[in-house]
Amino acid sequence: MRAFGDAALGYPTALFSFALLVVIGYWGTVLLGGLDVDALHGGHGGHGGEGVDAGTSAHDGGFAGFLSGLGLGGIPATVTLSLLIAVAWFVSLVGAVLTDGALLGTAVLICALLSAWAATGLVLRPLRRLIARERPPSRTDFVGRVCVIRTGRVGPDFGQAEVTADDGSTAVVQVRATYRDEQLTSGSSALIFDYDADGEFFRVTPYDAALDPHRPAG
Repeated sequence: MRAFGDAALGYPTALFSFALLVVIGYWGTVLLGGLDVDALHGGHGGHGGEGVDAGTSAHDGGFAGFLSGLGLGGIPATVTLSLLIAVAWFVSLVGAVLTDGALLGTAVLICALLSAWAATGLVLRPLRRLIARERPPSRTDFVGRVCVIRTGRVGPDFGQAEVTADDGSTAVVQVRATYRDEQLTSGSSALIFDYDADGEFFRVTPYDAALDPHRPAG
C-alpha cells in the first residue's frame, strides 16, 4: 500500500493524481444529480427547434477546438478530458512502479500522454457513431432538399411546402421565395437552400424535381 502511495504521489503520476480526483468528484456529482450534465449528447433539437451541439462541434473554439485538432472531437470535452486523465494516470502509475529515476520518469510521462491520446481516440470512435445514430433530426437537415409547394403561391412573406426527411417521414414547413415573380405554385418543386433561424422559415427557389439527389429510385 505504501508503494502504491509513493508511486501515486511521485513523479510523474502526481501530475495526474490531483486531476483524477477532480474527475472522480465531477462525475460523482453528476451521478448524484448535483449537476445537470448530458454526458453523451449535446442538446440537439428536433424539427421543432434549432439543433444545438454543445461542446461537440469540430468548429468550436477554446479547449474543445484544441481537442478536435488532436482528433478527439465529436464528444463533449468533459468526457474526452476524463478519459485522457484516467488513462494517463494509470499508465504513469504502472510506469512509476516499474521504473525509477527522473530521466525514466520523463520517459514514462511521454509514454503516458501518448497512450492516453491513442486509447481515448479508440474509445471515442464507437461513441461518435452511437451519438450520430441517436441524434434527432434538425431543421437544418432540410437544407439542400427538394420540397413540394402546398400553398397557392410562395412569396417573400408567405408559403408552405412539404419536405421528406431521410427516414421517409414528411413535414410541412414554412417557406419563402426571394422574389415575388418566382414561379412557385401549388404542386411545383422547389429547392431549399437556406434556413432563417430568426423567422423560422426556409428560403426556396424553383427546381426540377428530376434533379433531386434524394429522389427515390424509380
